[in-house]
Amino acid sequence: MGTEIVAKAAAIRRHPVSFLVKVLVIGSALLTLSALMFLLIYIITNGVPHLKPSLFAWEYNSSNVSLMPALINTLIIVGISLAVTVPLGVFSAIYLCEYAKKGNKVVEIVRVTAETLSGIPSIVYGLFGLLLFVIYLGWGYSILAGSMTLSIMILPLIMRTAEEALLAIPNSYREASFALGAGKLRTVFRIVLPPATPGILSGVILGIGRIVGETAALIYTAGTVARIPDSIFSSGRTLAIHLYTLSSEGFHTNEAFATAVVLLIIVLLINGLSGALARRLGKGN
Repeated sequence: MGTEIVAKAAAIRRHPVSFLVKVLVIGSALLTLSALMFLLIYIITNGVPHLKPSLFAWEYNSSNVSLMPALINTLIIVGISLAVTVPLGVFSAIYLCEYAKKGNKVVEIVRVTAETLSGIPSIVYGLFGLLLFVIYLGWGYSILAGSMTLSIMILPLIMRTAEEALLAIPNSYREASFALGAGKLRTVFRIVLPPATPGILSGVILGIGRIVGETAALIYTAGTVARIPDSIFSSGRTLAIHLYTLSSEGFHTNEAFATAVVLLIIVLLINGLSGALARRLGKGN
C-alpha cells in the first residue's frame, strides 16, 4: 500500500500540469521577492545619503524641511486610533464569537458589513470624516478628526482578525473551563483570550501599517500643517503626508527619499517589536 502511494505521488510530480504549476509558483515567489528587494534598495540608496541632522530639527521651515513634527504627529495619531479601535474591535469580536447565538442573522450581517467596509477606498473614509468630524462636529482639520477617521477605517480589519483568532481556539478549552465551574466571562478572558492574543496582535500590526501609510483620509481630516500640535484639536501632517508633500512640490526630492527611509525603518521596527511580542505571548500560552 505504501509503495503504491509513493508511486502515485511520483507520477503526479512528473505530470506536465503539476510541473507547470510548480514553475508558476516559484516564478511568482521570485518575482515578488525581486520587486520587494528592488524597492528597498532603491529607497535606501537614494535616501540614506541625504539623512542629516537638520531633518530631525524640532521645528519645520523651508530650509531644513524637518520631519520631526510629522514623526510626532504620526505617533500621536497611531496612539489615539489604536486606543479607540482595539477595545471596540476585540470586544465586538468576543461578542460575535462567544455570546451571539449560532445562525444569528444579525451576526452574519455584521460580518458581511465588516468585510465590505474593509474594501472601501480610503478617500471615501476621508470624505466621510470631513463631513462628520471636521464640518458637522466642528472639530476642524485636527489630529482628533484624523484619528477618529482612521479608527473607523481600521475597525473592520481588527474586528475580523480578532474574530478569526478567537474562532481558532478549540472548543475543548471552553468545555474544560466550564467543567471546572468557571463562568462565561472568566472563561473568555482567562482561557480563550490569552492564546488568541498573538492572532489579535497580528491584526493590530496590520492596522498600524495602514495608519502609518495613510494619506488620502488624513489630508481631508488632519490637514497638512507641518508643526507639532498644541492639542488634539490642532492640525498636523503625518510622515506619509510629509513625504507626499515634498514629492509633489518637487523642491526637496532628496529629503523626500530620506523621509521614505525613516518611514520604512519605523514600519520595520513596529513589525519587528510586535512580532517578537506575539511570539513571546505565544510561548507563554
